[in-house]
Amino acid sequence: MNQAEKVACFRALHQGRGAFVMPNPWDAGSARILAALGFEALATTSAGLAFSLGRRDGQGAVSREETLANAAAIVAATDRPVSADLENGFGDAPEDCVATLRAAIAIGLAGGSIEDATGDPANPIYDFNQAAERVAAAAEAVRGQPFVLTARAENFLHGCPDLDDTIRRLQAFAAAGAEVLYAPGLTEIGQIRTLCAAVDRPVNVVMGLAGKPFSVAELAEAGVKRISLGGSLARAALGALLRAGREIREQGRFGFAAEALGSAEAEAFMVSRAG
Repeated sequence: MNQAEKVACFRALHQGRGAFVMPNPWDAGSARILAALGFEALATTSAGLAFSLGRRDGQGAVSREETLANAAAIVAATDRPVSADLENGFGDAPEDCVATLRAAIAIGLAGGSIEDATGDPANPIYDFNQAAERVAAAAEAVRGQPFVLTARAENFLHGCPDLDDTIRRLQAFAAAGAEVLYAPGLTEIGQIRTLCAAVDRPVNVVMGLAGKPFSVAELAEAGVKRISLGGSLARAALGALLRAGREIREQGRFGFAAEALGSAEAEAFMVSRAG
């Protein structure tokens, strides 16, 4: 599929019945495995990328160039639509968001998200008006282009669990032109249901963080359209590595290998593009 066809498929997923899961590979190999399992769209993960580079997530630890290079590798690895975690657009000004979105389109991404988190621990969330202006600039940059813009309200991830303000922000982002809305960090199904009822765009939620692991059916019933996994799959892989390393170091045993992906199966995932 070409880029326009991928975006058409991506938009159709947001318009279909129920909710769909969009998992987050952290490199080309994990993208191929997830595509082969039948997931219809994929998303990048800033946390997974940061960990693979030996860095902490957020606070400018990974550059725009590194993020886009990782996204380009994932795009090239499969025929699935790929949406990227573009953090805060890699700059405070609306023009920074515009530059990031234009570069994202150029590498073949089907979509991407811009968040209202500043990366500054002392002032973690952009002022309401500035946040809306940034989304409006991003929406204008992708207008008429094959790209689905997601706008994120980050209150719940940064110590401000204010549902009313989060909804107000997402409503403003929708009015500014965002196609999909996202408020990571919600942990109660009632909050999710209230948010979905208050906006007129498809809503993304993230699973794999703290809180009850709601099922796809439960989230769909609450009004969710798209479910992503953030860095949780990358952390699951790191967890397996940590357990294996501890077993070797502390017990002198190698039982972990019994659950490892076989070489032939791993090779099979890597030799073909699913889709």
